[in-house]
Formats: sequence, structure tokens, C-alpha cells
Amino acid sequence: MVASDPLRPRALRLLRLLSRPSFHFFLTGLLMLLGFALAHRISERSGRDQLSALSTERLELYASNLAAELGRHASLPSLLAIAPTLQTLMQSPGDEAARQAAHQMLARVNVRAGTHQIFVATPQGEVLAASEPLTPPVRLAEAVAQGRVHFFAADPHTGSTDFYLLHPLRQSNAVAGVVVVRFNLAPLEATWVDLGLRSQGERILVADEQDVVIMSSVQAWKYAVLDHADPSRRKALEASARYPQAIGPDLELPATLEVHQGQQVKLAVPPPGGPAPATAAKPMLAQQRQILPLGLRLVALSDLTEVRQRAQYAAWGGAAFGASIGLLVLYLSSRRRALHQLTQAQAALREAHAQLEQLVDSRTAELRQTNDALKTQIAQRLQTEGELLQASKLAVLGQMSAGLSHEVNQPLTALRALARNSIRLLEGGRTDAVASNLQIMDDMVERMSRITRQLKSFARKADEPVAGQVLLLDCVRNALLLLEHRSRSLDVHAQLDLPAGLRVLADGNRLEQVLVNLIGNALDAMQHEPVRQLHVAVDALDQGRRARVRVQDSGPGVSDADLPRLFEPFFTTKPAGEGLGLGLVISAKIVHEMGGTLRAERATGELRGMSFEFDLAVDTWTATPETHDV
Repeated sequence: MVASDPLRPRALRLLRLLSRPSFHFFLTGLLMLLGFALAHRISERSGRDQLSALSTERLELYASNLAAELGRHASLPSLLAIAPTLQTLMQSPGDEAARQAAHQMLARVNVRAGTHQIFVATPQGEVLAASEPLTPPVRLAEAVAQGRVHFFAADPHTGSTDFYLLHPLRQSNAVAGVVVVRFNLAPLEATWVDLGLRSQGERILVADEQDVVIMSSVQAWKYAVLDHADPSRRKALEASARYPQAIGPDLELPATLEVHQGQQVKLAVPPPGGPAPATAAKPMLAQQRQILPLGLRLVALSDLTEVRQRAQYAAWGGAAFGASIGLLVLYLSSRRRALHQLTQAQAALREAHAQLEQLVDSRTAELRQTNDALKTQIAQRLQTEGELLQASKLAVLGQMSAGLSHEVNQPLTALRALARNSIRLLEGGRTDAVASNLQIMDDMVERMSRITRQLKSFARKADEPVAGQVLLLDCVRNALLLLEHRSRSLDVHAQLDLPAGLRVLADGNRLEQVLVNLIGNALDAMQHEPVRQLHVAVDALDQGRRARVRVQDSGPGVSDADLPRLFEPFFTTKPAGEGLGLGLVISAKIVHEMGGTLRAERATGELRGMSFEFDLAVDTWTATPETHDV
């Protein structure tokens, strides 16, 4: 008993420590780190092994393809070397007939074999016969002297890689010439480039014995050095005339690479089709295969980005698995307390839900009342606007009533006099004079009918505006007809500059009301001026899709202080009793409903009064404006 007493406090402290949430969080974090590191390592190793195996298979396939392409014509030079035509040529190199026969034979064989060029040359590189005119490669004499049976050289014109097969022609146990077969590797390289564009995860390159890239699926790596080339070596490579251009940048690849597992390197991969190399280096898995008979190194570069991404995903999955274990332990240890808190939270939630429903019901009732009030206000506003619109029309008609009564009374008086005169003429048997009187009476009746018809159309109260295709010139003339008595009494000269066939998209009655308001304001402004001119013109806007209507007068204009307030309700510059200050407000609203904007500014040019303009959508536009004097 005495020996066990010191262990009891330690056990209690350990139990309290294990029951604390901080310990469980620490345990969860530790499991997350372990799962992250273990899953990342396993996934990266597995992905790298799979990528290495796949790359090795593809490397063997590329090597076999390259070897088959290069060995397809390997026996052709030796077969040509025993041809009688070439034997005859070598016995008599200066015979023109022998050369011509060799030319023809080589051209036929070149076409049938599918090679690019076949020629016979001396050991010094002088061409004796060829399938087509050519310039022999610089390396030919060097290759013959070294006893080579093949070599690579770059095409100086296209920059592509050519492969040359050689076979010596002997006379008296001495090399008298050499048969050379040339074929270009550009089609094979184009296939690699196409595969590289389709699959950005793998790049292929072929390096010669000087470690210079002569073929590659990435064009920016062409004629680059695999490892590091110092300036002296770079100058020697450029002076060797093996390559048609300057030696490219160093790829910084190791001189020896693992064949099976590969070696991780970092290489800047240029973007597809981009002339400049990429600045960011990518992690890549480099593997190589030696093609010893040709003295070539075939290198495959596989992008490790996807492998690393999968390793990161797996690492996060491992971290999530470790976190789930720690959280599960934390959940089991705190389940009783969580259930108790959940019960309390549910009770509080029910109470809050009840209060929220009550609040929502009260707010819904208030919003419904507010919505009904807004609907009522909108309806009242629409009714008020309609009544104001009609009141504006009636106000204009009231201002014109005296003049219109004079316009109607004068023809009636004339009709009475003509009727009495016609009775007396009939009694006197003067039928021709009676016919003339009747024609005059008919014209007067037609004039009164036109005035009353326009008054009836203007005074009509439209419930809903109807947009249609209306002739702008007719609307202007109708407005001038309603105000003709005032313009004639003031001796106003009205000039209309607008096409006769211009049709705009608007409601004709409402457009006439706008024009009556604007022309009436212009007449009011000019009544005390010595010169009274009214100008109504139209300009094209937005390439003829809209028309701008301008109404200008020669009045005194509006002061700078009153100009910004012209479109305020109940503001007027007229004397008391002559205006309500609603004409421009209503006109601006009508123009806005028709899709335009009513603006006011000082007139320029010959007229120095005010200019009111608004724009409308055009349905039919005639190109040439016409001037009409009214």
C-alpha cells in the first residue's frame, strides 16, 4: 500500500491530461503530420517508379523507331557500289557519257528508294555524279578520311538534321570514290514535335557524340549542349561546321544518367510555340539510352509535376486520415458533454425559432400594408400624371380658344355673305358666279373641318401611349396648324428643315403635344421681339438610327440663373396667370417615355433665342433634308 501511494497522483494527473481537449488537439496534429509525411513519401515513390517504367518503355520505342528509320537504307550504298554504271564511272571519271549515265541511274534509284539525294564523290569531296545538283557537306572529306560509314550533318538551308550513309568505291585496292545516300530526319522529328505538343509531360531529344542536340521534340533545344560548354568548347563546336547556326544554351543535364530509375533534374521548358525559353525550371525525370552503332544518346525527359501533385493530394489525404482518427478520439471522449450541450442548444433554438416566426409574421403584415400603400400611391400618381397631361392639353386649348373662335367665326361670316350673294345671283341667272361662290364655300368648310378635326385629335385623352410609325413632318404641321392663329397674328416666319419621308417610332398625339408646348413657348418668347423667326430642324444621330429634333426661336432667351430650373415643376418665366410651369415638365416626361431626352440650351447661329431639342428612334430615314417655309 505504501509503495503504490506515489503512483496514484500521477495516474490522476495523467487521466486529467488525457481528458483535456488540448491534448486531443495535440494528438490530432501529430497524427496529421505523420500521415502527411508518410503518404507523400509513398505516393511520390510509387508515382516516380510508374513514370520511370513508362518512360523506359517509350524510350525503347523511340530508340527502335530511330534505329529502324536510320537502318532502312543501310544496304543501299553497298548495292549501288557494285552497279556497273558506277564501276564504269570510276574507271573513267572524266568521261561525260559515263557521268550522264550515272546521273540518270542515281535519279531513278533516288525516286524509287524515297531518299533525298544520292551522289558519288571523290575522297576529297568533289561530286562526280548525283541524282540532282547539290553542294556536298563539309564533313564529307573528313568522314571519308576517317573511314566512316555514316555521319550526321545539318542542312545549312533548313536547319534540319540529315543522315548520310557512305560506302567506298575501290580501284586497285585504293579508295577512288564514295557512294553517299542522304535522307532527311525532319519527318521523324516533326512526328516527335507533334507528340510533344499533344503530351506536354514528355520531351525527347537526341545528342551526337559531341553532346549537341541534333533532334528534339522541343524546337528551342535544337543544337543546344546537354552539359555545360565553356567558351573555348563552344567556339570549337561552332567552327566545326557541323551545325548551321550558333550553339544553343546549355541544358545543364548530367553527362551520365541512370538508364532504368532515371535521375531527377530541373530544366527550363519553353512554352509550346514560344520562341523564348521559360524562366521557371520544372522538376523532370531524365533517362537515356545509348545507340552505340550510331554514337547517339537518346534522352527522355518526363515531367514530375503531376507526380508531385498526386503526392501532395495523397499527403493531404493522409493528413486527413490522421486528423480523422484524432477527431474520432476527441469525439468519443467528449460525446456526453456534446449531447448535453446539444440538448440545451435545441431548446434555445426552439425558443429562438418561435420568436423569429413571431417577428416574421409581424414584419410580413407591415410589409403587406406598406406594399398596399405603395400600390395606392403609384395608382394615384399615374392618375395624377394623366390628369396633368390632359390639363396641359386643355390649358393649351384654352389659350388658343380666342384665336380659334376667330378662325372659325371669320369663315362662317364669309359663308353667310357668300350664301346670300349666291341667292341673288341665282335670281339673276348668273350660274357661273354661283358655282364660283360654292367652290369658295367648300374650301372654307374644308379648312374649318381640318381645324376642328385637329382640335378633336389633340384634345383626345389617351389611356395608354401607343408607339407607332408616324411622319415627323405631319406632326410638326399639325402643331403649327393648332397655333396658326397666333403665328399669323405675330407675323412669325416658320422654317422647317426636315425630310418629308422621315418616320419616327412614337405616339403621334403625345408627340404633337410636345411640339405644341415647345412651339407655343417659342411664340410667347417672341411676341415682344421685332424679328420673329421659328426654326424646326432634324439631325441624324447614331448613324441614322436616331433623329434629333430642334425647335429654335429668335426670342430673348433665358437667363443663366433660370436655365437649370426650366424642367422643375411649377417653375415658369411667364407673368402670373399665363402659365402653370408644367408644360416643359410634362413634355420632358413624354419624351423620356418615348426613349429620348429633352434638353434646353441657348441657340447659336442666326437665331439668338432658345433651342429645345430631343431625340427619337427612326423607323425610315430619307437622306436629304428638305426646307419648308410655312
